[in-house]
Amino acid sequence: RFIQDWWHSEDRVTLITRPRRFGKTLMLDTVRAFFSLEYANRQDLFAGLAVWQDESMRPLQGTLPVISLSFASIKGENFCQTLKLFNSRLVSLYNDFRPFLDFASLSDTEQEQFASVRQSMDEATAQDALLYLTKYLARQSGRLPIILLDEYDTPLQEAWMSGYWDELVGLMQGMLNATFTSNPWLGRGLLTGITRVGKESLFSDLNNLQVVSTTSTLYTDCFGFTEEEVFAVMDEYGLAARQEVRLWYDGFIFGKTKGIYNPWSIIGYLKNQAFAPYWAQTSSNALVGQLIAKAPKTVKDECSALICGKSIVTSMDEQVVFSQLSGKKSAIWSLLMASGYVKPLSFRSETNEYELALTNHEVHIILEGLISDWFNNNYVDSGLFGQALLADDLETMNETLREIAENTFSFFDIGGKNPENFYYAFVLGLIVNLKNVYDIYSNRESGLGRYDICMIPKNIHERGIIIEFKTMKPKKEKDLKETCANALQQIQDKKYFTILKERGVASHSIYTYGFAFHGKEVLICGGLAETIGSLVQDEHVSHM
Repeated sequence: RFIQDWWHSEDRVTLITRPRRFGKTLMLDTVRAFFSLEYANRQDLFAGLAVWQDESMRPLQGTLPVISLSFASIKGENFCQTLKLFNSRLVSLYNDFRPFLDFASLSDTEQEQFASVRQSMDEATAQDALLYLTKYLARQSGRLPIILLDEYDTPLQEAWMSGYWDELVGLMQGMLNATFTSNPWLGRGLLTGITRVGKESLFSDLNNLQVVSTTSTLYTDCFGFTEEEVFAVMDEYGLAARQEVRLWYDGFIFGKTKGIYNPWSIIGYLKNQAFAPYWAQTSSNALVGQLIAKAPKTVKDECSALICGKSIVTSMDEQVVFSQLSGKKSAIWSLLMASGYVKPLSFRSETNEYELALTNHEVHIILEGLISDWFNNNYVDSGLFGQALLADDLETMNETLREIAENTFSFFDIGGKNPENFYYAFVLGLIVNLKNVYDIYSNRESGLGRYDICMIPKNIHERGIIIEFKTMKPKKEKDLKETCANALQQIQDKKYFTILKERGVASHSIYTYGFAFHGKEVLICGGLAETIGSLVQDEHVSHM
Protein backbone atom coordinates (compact mmCIF):
# COMPACT_ATOMS: atom_id res chain seq x y z
CA ARG A 1 0.00 0.00 0.00
CA PHE A 2 2.90 2.39 0.62
CA ILE A 3 3.80 2.31 -3.08
CA GLN A 4 0.53 3.74 -4.36
CA ASP A 5 0.17 6.13 -1.41
CA TRP A 6 3.61 7.55 -2.12
CA TRP A 7 3.08 7.68 -5.88
CA HIS A 8 -0.33 9.37 -5.66
CA SER A 9 1.07 11.96 -3.21
CA GLU A 10 2.99 13.46 -6.16
CA ASP A 11 5.74 14.60 -3.79
CA ARG A 12 8.81 14.98 -5.96
CA VAL A 13 11.32 14.23 -3.18
CA THR A 14 10.43 12.45 0.06
CA LEU A 15 12.61 11.84 3.12
CA ILE A 16 11.33 9.18 5.52
CA THR A 17 13.03 8.85 8.92
CA ARG A 18 12.56 5.79 11.10
CA PRO A 19 14.72 4.01 13.71
CA ARG A 20 17.16 1.38 12.50
CA ARG A 21 15.89 -2.09 11.62
CA PHE A 22 12.38 -0.88 10.82
CA GLY A 23 12.26 -2.16 7.24
CA LYS A 24 13.41 0.96 5.40
CA THR A 25 15.82 -0.95 3.15
CA LEU A 26 13.27 -3.67 2.41
CA MET A 27 10.70 -1.02 1.51
CA LEU A 28 13.06 0.65 -0.96
CA ASP A 29 13.87 -2.73 -2.51
CA THR A 30 10.14 -3.31 -2.94
CA VAL A 31 9.65 0.11 -4.55
CA ARG A 32 12.54 -0.65 -6.91
CA ALA A 33 11.06 -4.02 -7.86
CA PHE A 34 7.70 -2.42 -8.66
CA PHE A 35 8.90 0.42 -10.89
CA SER A 36 12.27 -0.66 -12.29
CA LEU A 37 12.81 -1.68 -15.91
CA GLU A 38 14.84 -4.58 -14.49
CA TYR A 39 11.55 -6.07 -13.26
CA ALA A 40 9.52 -5.61 -16.44
CA ASN A 41 6.79 -8.23 -16.81
CA ARG A 42 7.09 -9.32 -13.16
CA GLN A 43 3.48 -8.62 -12.28
CA ASP A 44 3.48 -11.96 -10.44
CA LEU A 45 5.46 -10.33 -7.62
CA PHE A 46 2.58 -7.98 -6.82
CA ALA A 47 -0.57 -9.83 -7.86
CA GLY A 48 -2.96 -10.01 -4.91
CA LEU A 49 -1.22 -7.23 -2.99
CA ALA A 50 -2.74 -3.84 -2.18
CA VAL A 51 -0.82 -1.99 -4.88
CA TRP A 52 -2.18 -4.34 -7.57
CA GLN A 53 -5.75 -3.71 -6.47
CA ASP A 54 -5.23 -0.10 -7.58
CA GLU A 55 -5.70 -0.51 -11.33
CA SER A 56 -4.13 2.88 -12.05
CA MET A 57 -0.81 1.53 -10.75
CA ARG A 58 -0.63 -1.60 -12.89
CA PRO A 59 0.62 0.09 -16.09
CA LEU A 60 3.59 1.52 -14.14
CA GLN A 61 5.03 -1.82 -13.07
CA GLY A 62 8.48 -2.38 -14.59
CA THR A 63 8.42 0.73 -16.77
CA LEU A 64 10.77 3.30 -15.20
CA PRO A 65 14.55 3.64 -14.84
CA VAL A 66 15.38 3.37 -11.13
CA ILE A 67 18.68 4.35 -9.54
CA SER A 68 19.01 2.66 -6.16
CA LEU A 69 21.95 3.10 -3.82
CA SER A 70 22.73 2.90 -0.12
CA PHE A 71 25.17 4.83 2.07
CA ALA A 72 24.94 2.20 4.84
CA SER A 73 28.52 1.02 4.40
CA ILE A 74 30.10 4.48 4.11
CA LYS A 75 31.76 4.62 7.52
CA GLY A 76 35.21 6.10 7.13
CA GLU A 77 37.60 6.95 9.95
CA ASN A 78 38.48 10.24 8.23
CA PHE A 79 37.28 12.36 5.32
CA CYS A 80 39.80 10.98 2.81
CA GLN A 81 38.70 7.43 3.51
CA THR A 82 35.03 8.41 3.32
CA LEU A 83 35.50 10.11 -0.06
CA LYS A 84 37.06 6.89 -1.37
CA LEU A 85 34.02 4.93 -0.14
CA PHE A 86 31.66 7.39 -1.87
CA ASN A 87 33.67 7.08 -5.07
CA SER A 88 33.61 3.29 -4.93
CA ARG A 89 29.83 3.29 -4.50
CA LEU A 90 29.32 5.65 -7.46
CA VAL A 91 31.74 3.75 -9.71
CA SER A 92 29.88 0.52 -8.92
CA LEU A 93 26.57 2.21 -9.79
CA TYR A 94 27.88 3.47 -13.14
CA ASN A 95 29.19 0.00 -13.96
CA ASP A 96 25.78 -1.49 -13.18
CA PHE A 97 24.12 0.75 -15.78
CA ARG A 98 26.87 0.56 -18.41
CA PRO A 99 25.29 -2.45 -20.23
CA PHE A 100 21.96 -0.63 -20.55
CA LEU A 101 23.28 2.63 -21.98
CA ASP A 102 23.79 3.31 -25.67
CA PHE A 103 27.17 5.02 -25.68
CA ALA A 104 26.78 6.08 -29.30
CA SER A 105 24.02 8.44 -28.17
CA LEU A 106 26.38 10.21 -25.76
CA SER A 107 28.31 13.25 -26.93
CA ASP A 108 32.08 13.34 -26.63
CA THR A 109 31.76 15.54 -23.55
CA GLU A 110 29.24 13.12 -21.99
CA GLN A 111 31.43 10.12 -22.72
CA GLU A 112 34.32 11.97 -21.09
CA GLN A 113 32.15 12.65 -18.04
CA PHE A 114 31.12 9.01 -17.83
CA ALA A 115 34.77 7.94 -17.94
CA SER A 116 35.68 10.50 -15.27
CA VAL A 117 33.60 8.61 -12.68
CA ARG A 118 36.42 6.53 -11.31
CA GLN A 119 37.99 5.77 -7.96
CA SER A 120 40.36 8.74 -8.13
CA MET A 121 37.73 11.37 -9.06
CA ASP A 122 37.61 14.65 -7.15
CA GLU A 123 34.76 15.94 -4.99
CA ALA A 124 33.14 18.01 -7.76
CA THR A 125 32.92 14.98 -10.09
CA ALA A 126 31.45 12.82 -7.32
CA GLN A 127 28.86 15.48 -6.45
CA ASP A 128 27.51 15.56 -10.03
CA ALA A 129 27.70 11.83 -10.78
CA LEU A 130 24.04 11.04 -9.99
CA LEU A 131 22.85 14.15 -11.85
CA TYR A 132 24.48 13.01 -15.10
CA LEU A 133 23.38 9.40 -14.69
CA THR A 134 19.74 10.48 -14.47
CA LYS A 135 20.25 12.58 -17.62
CA TYR A 136 21.53 9.60 -19.62
CA LEU A 137 18.82 7.24 -18.39
CA ALA A 138 16.02 9.78 -18.98
CA ARG A 139 17.12 10.42 -22.56
CA GLN A 140 17.50 6.73 -23.42
CA SER A 141 14.25 5.52 -21.83
CA GLY A 142 12.10 8.56 -22.48
CA ARG A 143 11.02 8.45 -18.82
CA LEU A 144 12.27 10.47 -15.87
CA PRO A 145 14.12 8.18 -13.43
CA ILE A 146 13.35 7.48 -9.78
CA ILE A 147 16.26 7.77 -7.33
CA LEU A 148 16.18 5.71 -4.13
CA LEU A 149 18.78 6.62 -1.50
CA ASP A 150 18.92 4.45 1.62
CA GLU A 151 20.59 5.45 4.93
CA TYR A 152 21.64 8.85 3.66
CA ASP A 153 22.68 9.96 7.18
CA THR A 154 25.01 7.07 8.11
CA PRO A 155 28.13 8.89 6.80
CA LEU A 156 27.07 12.02 8.70
CA GLN A 157 26.85 10.20 12.03
CA GLU A 158 30.27 8.64 11.45
CA ALA A 159 31.72 12.03 10.54
CA TRP A 160 30.41 13.61 13.73
CA MET A 161 31.87 10.87 15.90
CA SER A 162 35.21 10.87 14.09
CA GLY A 163 35.70 14.62 13.85
CA TYR A 164 35.42 15.46 10.14
CA TRP A 165 31.84 16.77 10.11
CA ASP A 166 32.52 20.10 8.38
CA GLU A 167 34.37 18.49 5.48
CA LEU A 168 31.69 15.89 4.87
CA VAL A 169 28.76 18.32 5.04
CA GLY A 170 30.21 20.26 2.12
CA LEU A 171 30.50 17.15 -0.03
CA MET A 172 27.02 15.87 0.79
CA GLN A 173 25.34 19.22 0.42
CA GLY A 174 26.68 19.51 -3.13
CA MET A 175 25.71 15.93 -3.95
CA LEU A 176 22.16 16.09 -2.55
CA ASN A 177 21.38 19.48 -4.08
CA ALA A 178 22.74 18.48 -7.51
CA THR A 179 20.79 15.22 -7.43
CA PHE A 180 17.46 16.25 -5.94
CA THR A 181 17.14 20.04 -6.43
CA SER A 182 18.78 21.31 -9.60
CA ASN A 183 18.16 18.11 -11.55
CA PRO A 184 15.72 18.57 -14.48
CA TRP A 185 15.90 14.85 -15.29
CA LEU A 186 14.69 13.61 -11.90
CA GLY A 187 11.24 12.05 -11.82
CA ARG A 188 10.85 11.21 -8.15
CA GLY A 189 13.24 10.87 -5.22
CA LEU A 190 12.86 8.79 -2.07
CA LEU A 191 15.40 8.97 0.77
CA THR A 192 15.46 7.11 4.07
CA GLY A 193 17.48 7.54 7.24
CA ILE A 194 17.26 7.68 11.00
CA THR A 195 17.48 11.45 11.38
CA ARG A 196 16.43 14.66 9.68
CA VAL A 197 19.63 16.66 9.68
CA GLY A 198 18.62 20.27 10.10
CA LYS A 199 20.10 23.77 10.24
CA GLU A 200 23.34 22.52 8.74
CA SER A 201 22.66 23.72 5.17
CA LEU A 202 22.47 20.08 4.10
CA PHE A 203 19.02 20.59 2.57
CA SER A 204 19.19 24.37 2.36
CA ASP A 205 18.24 24.48 -1.34
CA LEU A 206 15.94 21.45 -1.32
CA ASN A 207 12.63 23.35 -1.25
CA ASN A 208 10.64 20.45 -2.69
CA LEU A 209 11.45 18.05 0.14
CA GLN A 210 8.55 16.31 1.93
CA VAL A 211 9.87 15.19 5.34
CA VAL A 212 8.09 12.24 6.96
CA SER A 213 9.48 12.04 10.48
CA THR A 214 8.31 9.88 13.37
CA THR A 215 5.76 12.54 14.35
CA SER A 216 4.34 12.93 10.84
CA THR A 217 0.88 11.52 10.12
CA LEU A 218 1.97 10.06 6.75
CA TYR A 219 2.74 6.34 6.27
CA THR A 220 2.48 5.71 10.03
CA ASP A 221 1.83 1.97 9.78
CA CYS A 222 4.03 1.25 6.76
CA PHE A 223 7.24 0.73 8.76
CA GLY A 224 7.21 -1.66 11.69
CA PHE A 225 4.48 -4.14 12.64
CA THR A 226 1.12 -3.17 14.07
CA GLU A 227 -0.16 -4.94 17.17
CA GLU A 228 -2.81 -6.68 15.09
CA GLU A 229 -0.13 -8.08 12.80
CA VAL A 230 2.06 -9.17 15.73
CA PHE A 231 -0.74 -10.95 17.57
CA ALA A 232 -1.92 -12.67 14.37
CA VAL A 233 1.50 -14.16 13.68
CA MET A 234 1.91 -15.11 17.35
CA ASP A 235 -1.33 -17.10 17.04
CA GLU A 236 0.14 -18.83 13.98
CA TYR A 237 3.19 -19.81 16.02
CA GLY A 238 1.10 -20.86 19.02
CA LEU A 239 2.60 -18.15 21.24
CA ALA A 240 0.40 -16.58 23.90
CA ALA A 241 2.68 -14.19 25.85
CA ARG A 242 1.03 -11.02 24.55
CA GLN A 243 1.64 -8.89 27.62
CA GLU A 244 5.36 -9.69 27.70
CA VAL A 245 5.67 -9.00 23.97
CA ARG A 246 4.08 -5.61 24.59
CA LEU A 247 6.49 -4.91 27.44
CA TRP A 248 9.58 -5.88 25.45
CA TYR A 249 8.92 -4.69 21.88
CA ASP A 250 5.91 -2.35 21.70
CA GLY A 251 5.96 1.36 22.45
CA PHE A 252 6.90 2.98 19.15
CA ILE A 253 4.60 5.85 18.17
CA PHE A 254 4.54 7.23 14.63
CA GLY A 255 2.32 10.23 14.16
CA LYS A 256 -0.88 9.43 16.03
CA THR A 257 -0.50 5.69 15.49
CA LYS A 258 0.41 3.78 18.65
CA GLY A 259 1.11 0.10 19.08
CA ILE A 260 3.93 -0.10 16.53
CA TYR A 261 6.37 -2.95 17.19
CA ASN A 262 10.02 -3.28 16.31
CA PRO A 263 9.98 -5.75 13.36
CA TRP A 264 13.56 -6.95 13.82
CA SER A 265 12.88 -7.84 17.44
CA ILE A 266 9.58 -9.55 16.66
CA ILE A 267 11.26 -11.69 14.00
CA GLY A 268 13.99 -12.61 16.49
CA TYR A 269 11.39 -13.52 19.10
CA LEU A 270 9.43 -15.68 16.66
CA LYS A 271 12.57 -17.45 15.51
CA ASN A 272 13.97 -18.18 18.97
CA GLN A 273 10.72 -18.10 20.97
CA ALA A 274 12.61 -16.33 23.74
CA PHE A 275 12.69 -12.74 24.96
CA ALA A 276 15.99 -10.96 24.38
CA PRO A 277 17.23 -7.51 23.28
CA TYR A 278 17.52 -8.40 19.60
CA TRP A 279 17.45 -4.76 18.48
CA ALA A 280 20.34 -3.88 20.77
CA GLN A 281 22.45 -6.56 19.11
CA THR A 282 22.04 -5.32 15.52
CA SER A 283 24.69 -2.60 15.58
CA SER A 284 26.74 -0.60 18.02
CA ASN A 285 25.17 2.11 20.12
CA ALA A 286 28.40 4.10 19.91
CA LEU A 287 26.79 7.42 19.04
CA VAL A 288 24.19 7.24 21.82
CA GLY A 289 26.80 6.07 24.34
CA GLN A 290 29.15 8.88 23.37
CA LEU A 291 26.37 11.45 23.57
CA ILE A 292 25.15 10.50 27.03
CA ALA A 293 28.63 10.00 28.47
CA LYS A 294 29.63 13.54 27.43
CA ALA A 295 26.22 15.11 28.02
CA PRO A 296 25.52 17.83 30.60
CA LYS A 297 24.55 16.61 34.06
CA THR A 298 20.92 17.51 33.40
CA VAL A 299 20.77 14.95 30.60
CA LYS A 300 22.29 12.27 32.84
CA ASP A 301 19.71 13.21 35.48
CA GLU A 302 16.93 12.73 32.95
CA CYS A 303 18.37 9.40 31.76
CA SER A 304 18.33 8.16 35.32
CA ALA A 305 14.70 9.22 35.71
CA LEU A 306 13.77 7.37 32.52
CA ILE A 307 15.48 4.19 33.70
CA CYS A 308 13.43 4.47 36.89
CA GLY A 309 10.27 4.24 34.77
CA LYS A 310 9.47 7.93 34.90
CA SER A 311 8.85 10.44 32.12
CA ILE A 312 10.65 13.72 31.47
CA VAL A 313 9.54 16.98 29.85
CA THR A 314 11.97 18.71 27.53
CA SER A 315 11.98 21.16 24.64
CA MET A 316 13.46 20.03 21.36
CA ASP A 317 13.40 20.42 17.61
CA GLU A 318 12.72 17.35 15.48
CA GLN A 319 15.58 18.35 13.23
CA VAL A 320 18.82 16.92 14.60
CA VAL A 321 21.46 19.63 14.83
CA PHE A 322 24.77 17.76 14.94
CA SER A 323 26.81 20.86 15.69
CA GLN A 324 24.87 21.21 18.97
CA LEU A 325 25.06 17.58 20.08
CA SER A 326 28.08 18.16 22.27
CA GLY A 327 26.28 20.31 24.79
CA LYS A 328 22.69 21.25 23.99
CA LYS A 329 20.27 18.84 25.61
CA SER A 330 17.40 19.57 23.18
CA ALA A 331 19.61 18.37 20.30
CA ILE A 332 20.51 15.19 22.21
CA TRP A 333 16.87 14.33 22.93
CA SER A 334 15.98 15.05 19.29
CA LEU A 335 18.43 12.38 18.17
CA LEU A 336 17.33 9.92 20.87
CA MET A 337 13.69 10.27 19.81
CA ALA A 338 14.49 9.93 16.11
CA SER A 339 16.59 6.85 16.90
CA GLY A 340 13.75 5.18 18.80
CA TYR A 341 15.20 5.23 22.31
CA VAL A 342 12.44 7.45 23.69
CA LYS A 343 8.83 7.94 22.67
CA PRO A 344 6.65 11.08 22.86
CA LEU A 345 3.79 10.69 25.33
CA SER A 346 2.44 14.18 24.68
CA PHE A 347 3.33 17.50 23.07
CA ARG A 348 2.80 20.93 24.64
CA SER A 349 2.51 23.32 21.71
CA GLU A 350 2.50 26.47 23.84
CA THR A 351 6.01 25.70 25.13
CA ASN A 352 7.20 23.41 22.30
CA GLU A 353 7.91 20.70 24.88
CA TYR A 354 7.59 16.93 24.63
CA GLU A 355 6.88 14.51 27.44
CA LEU A 356 9.21 11.56 26.79
CA ALA A 357 9.53 8.04 28.19
CA LEU A 358 11.69 5.04 27.33
CA THR A 359 10.19 3.18 24.39
CA ASN A 360 10.11 -0.31 25.90
CA HIS A 361 11.96 -2.86 28.01
CA GLU A 362 14.43 -3.60 25.24
CA VAL A 363 15.56 0.04 25.21
CA HIS A 364 15.71 -0.07 29.01
CA ILE A 365 18.32 -2.83 28.72
CA ILE A 366 20.37 -0.80 26.23
CA LEU A 367 20.60 2.15 28.60
CA GLU A 368 21.49 -0.13 31.50
CA GLY A 369 24.34 -1.44 29.37
CA LEU A 370 25.57 2.08 28.70
CA ILE A 371 25.62 2.80 32.42
CA SER A 372 27.56 -0.42 32.97
CA ASP A 373 30.09 0.87 30.43
CA TRP A 374 30.51 4.06 32.46
CA PHE A 375 31.53 1.92 35.42
CA ASN A 376 34.01 -0.02 33.33
CA ASN A 377 35.46 3.23 32.00
CA ASN A 378 36.00 4.35 35.59
CA TYR A 379 37.88 1.17 36.48
CA VAL A 380 35.14 -0.35 38.64
CA ASP A 381 34.61 -4.10 38.45
CA SER A 382 30.84 -4.10 37.94
CA GLY A 383 30.87 -7.90 37.55
CA LEU A 384 32.10 -8.24 41.13
CA PHE A 385 28.96 -6.59 42.45
CA GLY A 386 26.71 -9.03 40.58
CA GLN A 387 28.67 -12.02 41.86
CA ALA A 388 28.43 -10.73 45.43
CA LEU A 389 24.69 -10.17 45.07
CA LEU A 390 24.12 -13.77 43.94
CA ALA A 391 26.27 -15.02 46.82
CA ASP A 392 24.48 -12.85 49.43
CA ASP A 393 27.89 -11.32 50.20
CA LEU A 394 26.83 -8.04 51.80
CA GLU A 395 30.36 -7.00 52.69
CA THR A 396 31.57 -7.14 49.07
CA MET A 397 28.36 -5.53 47.80
CA ASN A 398 28.87 -2.59 50.14
CA GLU A 399 32.57 -2.22 49.36
CA THR A 400 31.96 -2.28 45.60
CA LEU A 401 29.13 0.22 45.72
CA ARG A 402 31.20 2.51 47.95
CA GLU A 403 34.00 2.49 45.35
CA ILE A 404 31.48 3.31 42.62
CA ALA A 405 30.05 6.17 44.68
CA GLU A 406 33.51 7.65 45.14
CA ASN A 407 34.64 7.25 41.51
CA THR A 408 31.49 7.65 39.46
CA PHE A 409 28.81 9.63 41.28
CA SER A 410 30.78 12.80 40.57
CA PHE A 411 29.35 12.60 37.01
CA PHE A 412 25.91 13.30 38.45
CA ASP A 413 24.23 15.91 40.57
CA ILE A 414 23.20 13.54 43.35
CA GLY A 415 21.93 16.44 45.39
CA GLY A 416 19.06 17.05 42.98
CA LYS A 417 15.35 16.66 43.62
CA ASN A 418 15.27 12.90 43.05
CA PRO A 419 18.61 11.38 44.10
CA GLU A 420 17.07 7.88 44.21
CA ASN A 421 16.96 8.00 40.41
CA PHE A 422 20.75 7.95 40.24
CA TYR A 423 21.26 5.10 42.65
CA TYR A 424 18.51 3.17 40.93
CA ALA A 425 20.12 3.65 37.50
CA PHE A 426 23.61 2.77 38.72
CA VAL A 427 22.53 -0.46 40.36
CA LEU A 428 20.67 -1.48 37.20
CA GLY A 429 23.90 -0.89 35.31
CA LEU A 430 25.81 -3.04 37.80
CA ILE A 431 23.54 -6.07 37.35
CA VAL A 432 22.98 -5.83 33.59
CA ASN A 433 25.58 -8.57 33.04
CA LEU A 434 23.29 -11.02 34.89
CA LYS A 435 20.67 -10.92 32.13
CA ASN A 436 21.78 -14.27 30.78
CA VAL A 437 20.48 -15.93 33.95
CA TYR A 438 17.84 -13.44 35.13
CA ASP A 439 14.93 -11.50 33.69
CA ILE A 440 15.39 -8.11 35.32
CA TYR A 441 12.42 -5.79 35.65
CA SER A 442 12.00 -2.41 37.34
CA ASN A 443 9.13 -0.33 38.63
CA ARG A 444 6.45 -2.98 37.95
CA GLU A 445 3.37 -3.91 39.93
CA SER A 446 3.54 -6.87 42.30
CA GLY A 447 1.53 -7.56 45.43
CA LEU A 448 0.19 -4.28 46.80
CA GLY A 449 2.54 -1.86 45.06
CA ARG A 450 5.40 -1.34 42.62
CA TYR A 451 8.81 -2.78 43.39
CA ASP A 452 12.00 -1.00 42.39
CA ILE A 453 13.90 -3.99 40.94
CA CYS A 454 12.85 -7.62 40.59
CA MET A 455 15.28 -10.30 39.38
CA ILE A 456 13.38 -13.38 38.22
CA PRO A 457 15.65 -16.41 37.65
CA LYS A 458 15.36 -18.14 34.30
CA ASN A 459 15.86 -21.36 36.29
CA ILE A 460 13.13 -21.26 38.97
CA HIS A 461 15.27 -23.36 41.30
CA GLU A 462 17.70 -20.44 41.66
CA ARG A 463 17.16 -17.52 44.04
CA GLY A 464 14.83 -14.63 43.16
CA ILE A 465 15.74 -11.13 44.29
CA ILE A 466 13.77 -7.98 45.18
CA ILE A 467 15.56 -4.64 45.69
CA GLU A 468 14.10 -1.46 47.19
CA PHE A 469 15.84 1.95 47.22
CA LYS A 470 15.42 4.68 49.80
CA THR A 471 17.08 8.02 50.39
CA MET A 472 17.56 8.81 54.08
CA LYS A 473 15.27 11.46 55.53
CA PRO A 474 17.33 13.05 58.34
CA LYS A 475 14.25 14.54 60.03
CA LYS A 476 12.58 11.13 60.30
CA GLU A 477 15.44 8.60 60.34
CA LYS A 478 18.46 8.67 62.63
CA ASP A 479 20.86 6.84 60.30
CA LEU A 480 21.20 4.73 57.14
CA LYS A 481 20.52 1.56 59.10
CA GLU A 482 17.02 2.77 59.93
CA THR A 483 16.46 3.80 56.29
CA CYS A 484 17.58 0.35 55.17
CA ALA A 485 15.20 -1.29 57.65
CA ASN A 486 12.33 0.81 56.30
CA ALA A 487 13.12 -0.33 52.76
CA LEU A 488 13.03 -3.99 53.81
CA GLN A 489 9.82 -3.42 55.77
CA GLN A 490 8.20 -1.89 52.67
CA ILE A 491 9.04 -5.01 50.65
CA GLN A 492 7.34 -7.12 53.30
CA ASP A 493 4.30 -4.86 53.79
CA LYS A 494 3.66 -4.44 50.05
CA LYS A 495 4.35 -8.12 49.30
CA TYR A 496 6.61 -7.26 46.37
CA PHE A 497 7.81 -10.87 46.30
CA THR A 498 4.38 -12.01 45.01
CA ILE A 499 5.58 -11.99 41.39
CA LEU A 500 8.43 -14.37 42.27
CA LYS A 501 6.07 -16.85 43.92
CA GLU A 502 3.74 -16.63 40.93
CA ARG A 503 6.69 -17.55 38.68
CA GLY A 504 7.39 -20.65 40.79
CA VAL A 505 10.30 -19.44 42.92
CA ALA A 506 10.20 -21.16 46.32
CA SER A 507 9.97 -19.04 49.51
CA HIS A 508 13.33 -20.32 50.74
CA SER A 509 14.91 -18.98 47.53
CA ILE A 510 13.60 -15.40 47.76
CA TYR A 511 16.09 -12.73 48.87
CA THR A 512 15.26 -9.09 49.54
CA TYR A 513 17.64 -6.13 49.87
CA GLY A 514 17.29 -2.54 50.98
CA PHE A 515 19.61 0.10 49.54
CA ALA A 516 19.85 3.25 51.67
CA PHE A 517 21.56 6.43 50.48
CA HIS A 518 22.51 9.82 51.82
CA GLY A 519 24.69 11.81 49.43
CA LYS A 520 27.62 9.50 48.65
CA GLU A 521 27.05 7.41 51.76
CA VAL A 522 25.55 4.01 50.93
CA LEU A 523 24.31 1.07 52.98
CA ILE A 524 22.98 -2.27 51.77
CA CYS A 525 21.20 -4.70 54.07
CA GLY A 526 18.96 -7.71 53.66
CA GLY A 527 19.14 -11.38 52.81
CA LEU A 528 16.77 -14.35 52.87
CA ALA A 529 13.21 -13.00 52.95
CA GLU A 530 11.97 -15.65 55.41
CA THR A 531 14.30 -14.27 58.10
CA ILE A 532 14.19 -10.63 57.09
CA GLY A 533 12.76 -9.45 60.44
CA SER A 534 15.90 -10.44 62.32
CA LEU A 535 18.27 -9.46 59.53
CA VAL A 536 17.64 -5.77 60.04
CA GLN A 537 19.24 -5.96 63.50
CA ASP A 538 22.01 -8.52 63.11
CA GLU A 539 25.63 -8.43 62.05
CA HIS A 540 24.87 -8.73 58.33
CA VAL A 541 23.97 -5.04 58.25
CA SER A 542 27.29 -3.63 57.06
CA HIS A 543 28.02 0.10 57.34
CA MET A 544 30.20 1.86 54.80
